[in-house]
Amino acid sequence: MFRKFVLSLSLAVLTVVILVSNVRAQGNKNIILATTTSVQDTGLLDVLTDAFQKKTGYTVKSIAVGTGQAIQMGKLGEADILWVHSPTDEKQFVDEGYGINRTTFMHNDFVILGPRDDSAKVLGEKSVVEVFKKIAAGKKLFVSRGDNSGTHKKEKAIWKEAGVFPDKSAYLEAGQGMAATVSIANEKRAYCLADRSSYLSLKKSINLMIVSEGDPLLINYYSLILVNPDKFSKINVEGGKLLFDFLLSGEAKGVVESFGKKEFGKQLFFWDYQGK
Repeated sequence: MFRKFVLSLSLAVLTVVILVSNVRAQGNKNIILATTTSVQDTGLLDVLTDAFQKKTGYTVKSIAVGTGQAIQMGKLGEADILWVHSPTDEKQFVDEGYGINRTTFMHNDFVILGPRDDSAKVLGEKSVVEVFKKIAAGKKLFVSRGDNSGTHKKEKAIWKEAGVFPDKSAYLEAGQGMAATVSIANEKRAYCLADRSSYLSLKKSINLMIVSEGDPLLINYYSLILVNPDKFSKINVEGGKLLFDFLLSGEAKGVVESFGKKEFGKQLFFWDYQGK
């Protein structure tokens, strides 16, 4: 299973490299944005990039992967700008000189999803650490993204805080994005960690419910980072900066703050940027 996962990951990386090479060959009106699956799955990514493209004439090539892979793309100079959500890795990326102008600009939150019979008896528990402890103690199946994404890293941090880890027989690594992971958990009547925005966008098609929410540990911050032009001569510096500025603009703020209200009945993402 591990060998299959490594092979799949290698093929995914190769596909990304080929795609980026083709985009680079098309000229500097293309911007490569390495981002996360959660902003793609909810539809926010398309709304914002469509508005930017109409405004500027640039074409945004969005590559939605886990945050770990998005950051790796930045380290290889295979992206112009990152939109990610793993603060520790973001800081390291900048400290090592690969990125500049890291700016946290919005957030949503994570929730714990579980089957409606709640066999782990965690419904309503506010402490996510206690939730994880009970899931592990009861050997209830937990489905992990297992893809080195920001969500996966958050999950691992919570297990570490809890001081426990599930039995191998009760832990499944999907190796896929958020929507696919939730779908697997739904099929297997298992528990999983998901961002609330993705859950709301999938709610009508699954039977899982929110069993725990509201712990401060579950806040999920998103940041923008420009890839350092001093490291890579082929990146689209001008285009990347234009997209960066647009995503921090008042226009983008309006989109973020209204997104989801019409379709889902509530706001999915919340604005944090206080700059001009």
